[in-house]
Amino acid sequence: MGIADRYATAVFEIAKEGKKVKALETDLASLTDALAVDDFSNLISSPMISREEQAGAIVALAKKMKLSPTVSNTLNLMATKRRLFVLPQLVTRLREIIAQDKGEVTAEVVTAKALTKTQADKLAKTLKASVGKTVTLNATVDESLIGGLVVKVGSKMIDTSVKSKLDALQNSMKEVG
Repeated sequence: MGIADRYATAVFEIAKEGKKVKALETDLASLTDALAVDDFSNLISSPMISREEQAGAIVALAKKMKLSPTVSNTLNLMATKRRLFVLPQLVTRLREIIAQDKGEVTAEVVTAKALTKTQADKLAKTLKASVGKTVTLNATVDESLIGGLVVKVGSKMIDTSVKSKLDALQNSMKEVG
């Protein structure tokens, strides 16, 4: 069990005990947005920033972002222990734990073009019928797929992309020649 797993388990248990899981989900959305900003990523990963500076900046940012006391205190603790670099993994792991607790599963979906709301809803409904749990889609776009999509739910992967079909065709032609 890694650092992020231990922190995630502890934070989730505290949030669940205090019936604050919904607030935790809101905090995770805020942290995900913050992680997309280069300055924030530099703050949590730069060895040039001292513990004290990191802790001070994190406390100020947590207050400005209106994070719950549980998450704010955890971030402060992580800063003082020089563990902020695992924040992206912590956010991912917390999302997984919350989804598991709710009986949900996340599907990683990669498409050649962005899915419309209707397509995403239809895909989620189809996956729910297949998996038997509520499915949350985490969709990304990769134009190199040319067409089709790649869906990963847990350890199962379905690849219907044109790129993979072309790659398979190319491999079979190499075997012949």
